[in-house]
Amino acid sequence: MPKPIYVLNGPNLNLLGQREPEVYGHATLDDVRERVAARAGKHGFSIEFHQSNKEGELVDRIQEARSKASGVIINAGAYTHTSVAILDALLAADVPCVEVHLSNIFQREEFRHHSYISSACFGVICGFGVKSYELAVEALAERLEANKS
Repeated sequence: MPKPIYVLNGPNLNLLGQREPEVYGHATLDDVRERVAARAGKHGFSIEFHQSNKEGELVDRIQEARSKASGVIINAGAYTHTSVAILDALLAADVPCVEVHLSNIFQREEFRHHSYISSACFGVICGFGVKSYELAVEALAERLEANKS
């Protein structure tokens, strides 16, 4: 059995379905977890799903992924636009990573157009709501399969 895929969610994502549904949709974080687990299962992966409003806890999970995960899918929320600490952790993780956003960050406020963490990820998926996570699973599973060869 391969190591799980870590799915990490940053600040305020615990409020999905309640906070700004016109931007983030009506799905809850539990809905995201279920859909990601189902999609990962189709590729033979389990998931470790985490959400934290604390930057240091996300860094701890990324560091843990170095030895315990096949790869990382991360929606760092607002930390995407501010956190060099998360960038450094992702660079040190030495596992493939995909950055995910529910909304299209390029249609939003100017400050959201820059991501500190993108350079540590092999891909960025944004603007497809919960489907963004499912597309990230597909991309990560494909990358992991290619790396086996």
